[in-house]
Formats: sequence, structure tokens, C-alpha cells
Amino acid sequence: MSTPYTVRIAADPADREACFAVRKEVFVVEQGVAEDIEYDAYDAVAVHVLAVRGDGVPLGTGRLLLGEAAAAKTGGDASVGSLGRLAVSREARGLGVGVALVRAIEDAAGARGLAAVDLHAQTHALGFYERLGYVAYGPEFPDAGIPHRAMRRSL
Repeated sequence: MSTPYTVRIAADPADREACFAVRKEVFVVEQGVAEDIEYDAYDAVAVHVLAVRGDGVPLGTGRLLLGEAAAAKTGGDASVGSLGRLAVSREARGLGVGVALVRAIEDAAGARGLAAVDLHAQTHALGFYERLGYVAYGPEFPDAGIPHRAMRRSL
């Protein structure tokens, strides 16, 4: 049986705090990313998406960077957004939350006139993103001590 959930753009401070709570659970607690590098200045300008269980419990999050905020991650192409900080709580894994979050971020990018979305995937997640149409490019690189690859999907 699947858990009912909805995915939406984070609309208010409470939604953003829910996004940050999921990120802390996944990246800081589970993966050992230092809290002082998990949150950054881009959080203030990003479009955040949030997956919420029917009873209001946050299940997952991700963010989209646009324009100058995305430039360092996309090679400076203003028509490309940057998907990042995708996190799904342990209890919600396997329910399709990650796919729903990626598609919501792509929808947000398309609605803003972007032609493609880039992301920096942890190497263990390459297959997940490939199944969603992303193609890896460039060499592997470390981010927060975790191996990553750049990937892109045209919209």
C-alpha cells in the first residue's frame, strides 16, 4: 500500500522549514554532510518543492536555482536551471516521492522558460536520474566529500 502525498512549491516559511528539516535528516544526519555547508545563500533565492504526506508530515524536498544562482553549476547558460538538494526521508523511499519531486522541479523550470535542467548527482544515484532522462557528462568530482557527476536533461 502506498502512502498518499502531494508535491507543491514551498509557499511560506513553514514549508521552507519543512524542506530544511528533510534535508537535515537526509544529508546531515544520514550522510554526515556538515550542517554549515548544507544550507547556503542560494536557499534564499531558490524555488523549493516539498512532498507532504496526507497528515502534513514532510517526506521530501528539492530546489531549483535559476539565472545567476544556477550559472556556476550549469556552465553559465541562462536557459538551464539547476536541480539540487533532492532529499527523500527514509520512510518515504520507494514510494515515488523522488520521481514526483524531480518532475515538479522540471515543471517549475519549464514554466519559467528554461530549456534544460542540470544537476550534480551522487554517483550511487546515477541510475535513478538516468531512468528520468538525465545524461551524465564530465568527470566525477567530490562535493561535501561524496562522489558526484554532472547530469542534464532537456525539457
